Amino acid sequence: MNFRKQILLPKFQKILEQVGENIKLARKRRSLTTLQVSERAGIDRSTLYHIERGSSSVSLGAYFNVLRVLGLQDDFLKLAADDEFGRKLQDLKLIGKNG
Repeated sequence: MNFRKQILLPKFQKILEQVGENIKLARKRRSLTTLQVSERAGIDRSTLYHIERGSSSVSLGAYFNVLRVLGLQDDFLKLAADDEFGRKLQDLKLIGKNG
């Protein structure tokens, strides 16, 4: 398999970094160490380090497992849940067919 490093524009990298910071704060609020979370998530401690810094090279599955350990797995259901742009496109198509 051929893997490429994901490149993000700076403004989008900032969003991922905020996600990482949110995960780090959630871990600290629960008084969990990086070792405890990484072991429970089945990842290396260095992977957790990258997650908490918002690395785009970490798999989505690893992010999910960390959120699961923190009891925040349902937050994944919020990703792309409100597709406002897609609904507008769909509405335009529907209006075009009926109009």
